[in-house]
Amino acid sequence: MKQVLQSLKDGSTLVETVPAPRPGRGQVVVRTHKTLISAGTERMLVDFGKANLLDKARQQPEKVAEVIAKIRTDGLATTLEAVQSKLGQPIPMGYSNVGTVTAVGAGVTGLAVGDRVVSNGHHAEMVRVPPNLCAKVPAGVGDDTAVFTVVGAIALQGIRLAGPSLGETVAVTGLGLIGLMAVQLLRAQGVRVLGIDMDPAKLDLARRFGAETVDLAKAEDPVAKAAALTDGHGVDAVLLTAATKSSTPVAQAARMCRKRGRIVLVGVTGLSLNRADFYEKELTFQVSCSYGPGRYDPAYEQHGQDYPIGFVRWTEQRNFQAVLAMMASGAVRTDALVSHRFPLDRAADAYGALSGGPALGVLLETGVEGLPDTAPAESVSLDQNSPRPAADGRVGVSFIGAGNYAGRVLAPAVAKTVARFEIVASGGGVSGTLMGRARGFRTSTTDTDTVFADPATDLVVVSTPHNSHAALAARALEAGKAAFVEKPLALTLADLDALERAYDTAAQAGRSPFLMVGFNRRFSPHVQALRARLNARAAPPAMVMTVNAGAIPLDHWTQDPAQGGGRLIGEACHFVDLARYLADAPIVRAQIDGLRPTAGAHGHDTATITLGFANGAVATIHYFANGHKGVAKERIEVFQAGAVYALDNFRRTRAVGDKGFKTVRSRGQDKGNAACVAATIDSLTRAAPAPIPAAELFEVSRTVIDLATRFDPRLGGSAGGGDDNGAAAG
Repeated sequence: MKQVLQSLKDGSTLVETVPAPRPGRGQVVVRTHKTLISAGTERMLVDFGKANLLDKARQQPEKVAEVIAKIRTDGLATTLEAVQSKLGQPIPMGYSNVGTVTAVGAGVTGLAVGDRVVSNGHHAEMVRVPPNLCAKVPAGVGDDTAVFTVVGAIALQGIRLAGPSLGETVAVTGLGLIGLMAVQLLRAQGVRVLGIDMDPAKLDLARRFGAETVDLAKAEDPVAKAAALTDGHGVDAVLLTAATKSSTPVAQAARMCRKRGRIVLVGVTGLSLNRADFYEKELTFQVSCSYGPGRYDPAYEQHGQDYPIGFVRWTEQRNFQAVLAMMASGAVRTDALVSHRFPLDRAADAYGALSGGPALGVLLETGVEGLPDTAPAESVSLDQNSPRPAADGRVGVSFIGAGNYAGRVLAPAVAKTVARFEIVASGGGVSGTLMGRARGFRTSTTDTDTVFADPATDLVVVSTPHNSHAALAARALEAGKAAFVEKPLALTLADLDALERAYDTAAQAGRSPFLMVGFNRRFSPHVQALRARLNARAAPPAMVMTVNAGAIPLDHWTQDPAQGGGRLIGEACHFVDLARYLADAPIVRAQIDGLRPTAGAHGHDTATITLGFANGAVATIHYFANGHKGVAKERIEVFQAGAVYALDNFRRTRAVGDKGFKTVRSRGQDKGNAACVAATIDSLTRAAPAPIPAAELFEVSRTVIDLATRFDPRLGGSAGGGDDNGAAAG
């Protein structure tokens, strides 16, 4: 299928052929009829992409500050790589779509195959969306009208925040799509409307919809017009639906309002406010968030947890439904809002129309309405020479998961080896296709079964959300494939036990199972040099590892106990493995203590782990999320036989008290990612065991899961320290 992508690096528009998405749990797949380009929002993204690096920096000063801080802690090379990777990843465009449901995932209620729906889906022939971001289209509302629903919901949410009542006067500044939808919705509520813009065609439409107007191009004064309409009192509210860097619309809004008037920002404007304007009138100013309550809440949008109507009357989905009802009644008309139509594969021309002259509602059409449904292609060929011969002596590598880490770290590491790229599987198809084309994969797919059945695939790299790691690794072993699993290996002891059984079953069948986890720190040249010196001195070390992990929002997927497992399992596992490697002995004692959740928002990911090893070595791991980004993230100190070794953020390792240790330096951070992958490919090429013994992988993973489960109340633990609440294992 075809999907529209936008490059943030150079502003170019791409129409990429990608595999059709499959519905996951709580998702539906929609076959697109039409999709609407948002002239304001999407033109801003195009302009941002076309800007040079300096102009991009000027537009996002807060990002520049983050980059500078990262340079100080991680180094210039590491930071530039991250920035270039971010800009080099095209993004899907679009958020106002109408089409027919073709597939329904598990757990979905209220929608069925064949339903015609609107959604916030992208510009693509097929889109995958959660049900709370869909609404059924009434029979009397055509696709040309329904496609404006999501844009209409943005306008409606701003109106709800402004709270107009029958007979009031509301000014709408900026008569683009959202502004003109707002004019109609306000008029339907019996509100007098003053429309403000400088485009005569848009002003004419506003008048046709029942608004009074102010033509800024003719130097008409909106403040004077507002006073004339309201007997000198001023308008009751102002909706700012413009897209401009200027603060003039906000200043005019304040001067237009009556005392205790309301101003709601729906669009994007400068925000240099004059306190006197707001103070003397006691004005209220509020920013509207997209379609309404539920927006950006993963529980509502992704997990389908609706807000009770008795407590939240208007959610984003119910705003969709309200706009559709207005369309069905004839109170909202969109025929005059359509200025251009293009086939989806001419999206570049459509975006050109935004800057090439007057443009309002630009529709992208797939042309599938009324055509019989055909099975969408869930795999697309990326290599004209495929299929390629498997018996070339190289390791065939396929990826499941094509997120940022897979594309920026793992795939480049594999590319430096003698391995051969085969299949990349991703949920939506876009990220996999982009990564696949960049790295020379043979096929992009949304069907993971394709990977396990592929005879040319020797190694399956699992880089998906954490809760799927164990099951996918087990499937790889059962299919006779080697498995490289990005950490963690599993989230629960039950999942870990199931994976261990799959490994043992393969071993008993004589298949020589190969299982590797991306515990990269032990492969860093810094750690390799340190371990060699510790072994040469033959004394048990005492280790202190301080991880300034930084705060991650509680609604991030890694913090979700079911999907990410929390950060102790998801990232602190690296340091338990590192301690196990440096000690070079099994873990015999493990304890954890830390901040209670009531002590702060991140109590569950701020903890201290203490480990004891069979050879007498000890380690203390401070994994803290309550620090400052200005301090480097990772510091390792090892004390042994009169010497102290210090590893600073995987950029420099030095020793005091051991003249035989040569300081190790890196241009940027070298956490051993490339070496970890290279060791894996090398082992497979030589038909040798995995670089980390499976027993050690299971030992480390079991220790981490047990500690986190005891500590984190979301995982069943008691969350705290002391004799009663401290978690212990061993």
